[in-house]
Parts: sequence; structure tokens; C-alpha cells
Amino acid sequence: MAEWISGKVARVQHWTDGLFSIVVNAPIDNFTAGQFAKLALEINGERIQRAYSYVNAPSNPELEFYLVTVPEGKLSPQLRELQPGSEVLVTKDAAGFFVLEEVPDCDTLWMLATGTAIGPYLSILQEGKDLERFNNLVLVHAARHARDLNYLPLMQLLQQRYGGKLRIQTVVSREEADGSLAGRIPALIEGGQLEAAVGLTIDAETSHVMLCGNPQMVRDTQHTLKEHRQMRKHLRRKPGHITSEHYW
Repeated sequence: MAEWISGKVARVQHWTDGLFSIVVNAPIDNFTAGQFAKLALEINGERIQRAYSYVNAPSNPELEFYLVTVPEGKLSPQLRELQPGSEVLVTKDAAGFFVLEEVPDCDTLWMLATGTAIGPYLSILQEGKDLERFNNLVLVHAARHARDLNYLPLMQLLQQRYGGKLRIQTVVSREEADGSLAGRIPALIEGGQLEAAVGLTIDAETSHVMLCGNPQMVRDTQHTLKEHRQMRKHLRRKPGHITSEHYW
């Protein structure tokens, strides 16, 4: 049974009509970068809750979440309208296994995300722990439109912090955008465009791929990696090359 604590909204950043970030202060227990919490509001006598990944590093006391507004949703439209000082419930303990300790050693770690699923990677990279065992890091953020690449400035700052070790690449599926690849991640892997843009190869000998985002993207990319790169899902009992998490 989850233990809920009361948090206070520090700020809400409205990026677009459908995307926003919420920053909360709450006395949670320690979490591991890549994990998620649940946020909840009491609405008409009912506690409405949803899971959201932390964007902030565990060492940062400001708890940040990146959300998409679901127009017919019970919770996200309400969270979007919160003001600084508003109360929101947060689970005291984080959950989830989309963390680096579940990823085996490799030469190149690929971190692929769609939409708001960029959050866990930003938490991992801002914390900066357990990354020395990888020679190369690649962060890929795919969105429908260029205006949806809200965390690109932070990605660029992280690239500067890590020097040549971290390479970033954005992907836009519904328009042409400077600096971004056009299309969907699975097709860009199959056709070799993603590797060409980044300057590194995806293969079973040197790489591990983390996938986080739209379930269809995750499924299609897993299929592409299996069929065209001879990579398989990573399990504790059977080590592999792909670690994934779905964002619904």
C-alpha cells in the first residue's frame, strides 16, 4: 500500500497547449534516477492518481515531472491548472526498474525516448552516477513537432557537461526541423539514418538500448533491433541488449 504525503507546488511551466512541467516540494524518501512516483488529487471525494517519472536528479530536492495534458483525463487537466502553493499528494516511495543498475556494461548506451518519456534520462544524466562504465552516451528525443522539444536546452547543457561522451539527437515526425531527423525512431534505425547522424553504430557487440515512451514505438523499435541488429530484450536471468519501459 502506497504511503502518500502532501507536497506543495513550487511552479508550473506551460510549454504548449498540451505539454507542461510541474515542480513540487515534498519530503519524499530517496529514489534512484529513472524511477517514478505517483501524483494524486482529491477530486469530488475520489483520489485520482497517476504515475509520472522524476525529471530531476535524486540529489535535487525540487521534484519535477513532465506531463502531457489528456483533454478527457481525470487528473492531468487538473494538475495543469494548479498554482504555486497548491497542495498535491505524492507517494513517499518511488518505484520502477528503469534504472542504470539494471543495465549491463557496454561501450555505447543509447537512450531513446518519445514525448514526456525523456524524463527518466534527464534524471539519470543530471545525477551523473554510474555512467563511467560507458564510453559513449547517446540521448535521442523524438516528438511530433519541434515546439514539443521542450527540454532541448537542458539536453544541450548536459552535452556540454559531458563533453564528447554525450551525443544528443532530436527527431521530429510531422514536420521538417533544423537539426532534427525526420520520421520515426524504428525507421531511422532500420535505414541507418540515426547512426549516421550520431556517428556511432547500434549493434549487439558494443551497444545497449534503453527505450522509453509510446508503447507502439517501444514495440516497433524492439522488433527492428531484433530483426536488423540481432539484439534481444535484457533480462536478469538472460542478459541482452534492450531495456524498455512503456509510457501510456
